[in-house]
Amino acid sequence: MIDLPLVTILLLTGFINLIGALAYAARIAGVRTRRIAMSFALFNILVLFSRTSNSFLGPFLAKRIETRIHDGSGVSLFIDMQFVLAAASVATLVGILLVPTGQRMFAAAIGWYQTNRSTTKLAVKAMSPSGLRTFRRSLRIPSLGHLKSWRMPKGISWGVLIANCLAQSLLAVGVVASLYAGFLAPEFRVTASQLSALINGFATILLFAFIDPQLSVMTDDAVEGKVGEGEFRRAIMLISLSRLAGTILAQLLLMPAAMLIAYVAVHV
Repeated sequence: MIDLPLVTILLLTGFINLIGALAYAARIAGVRTRRIAMSFALFNILVLFSRTSNSFLGPFLAKRIETRIHDGSGVSLFIDMQFVLAAASVATLVGILLVPTGQRMFAAAIGWYQTNRSTTKLAVKAMSPSGLRTFRRSLRIPSLGHLKSWRMPKGISWGVLIANCLAQSLLAVGVVASLYAGFLAPEFRVTASQLSALINGFATILLFAFIDPQLSVMTDDAVEGKVGEGEFRRAIMLISLSRLAGTILAQLLLMPAAMLIAYVAVHV
């Protein structure tokens, strides 16, 4: 049953994953404007809102589990958690579709900020009628032309795409699995809720130590002209699709990850 608390959880999950998917738009805007640092600084403002939402997501999920346990409807929890992960997939897909729009919005924001240099004024302008007009003018849908060539872009390999898919799936499932593990082992549910690092830790290392450096080098190559903009866009599209595949894979990993965490919570 979908009720208001679950809708709130789904909306928070969607917002967090939408921002994550739009991160790739910041890279494209940085390459187009040749202002990498500025594009990432503006994106960090959105990340701040995303992380603030993420700080509320854990307690909402925990309350959902506690409520299900107390009213005896815990059998529905697995479906609830699958809804949460499905919301992550839907939001990631929407984010991918909005990448062309997002990169134009980022480029416009960078140009405006270079002249005015006020984050407050930029936020106000984004919510103003002129900001909405800019959004309408920026609306684009992704071009499948970037995927017509099956040749792997320079700097990106199948290994990177598979690693990104795995990392994104573990990041998506980590907190959800740790909280669901609290239902599987209710006597140790506080311990289980603290073990999300068991899943997320490996994913974070994989993402920041192996995948992000590859993207950063490719971004620098695109700025320097060593990689064409079309090839760079194709790489970003493939990375985005591997992120989407990761959120879908997370639904299959939910039960194994929760059982692993529950086992560790009980026996270690």
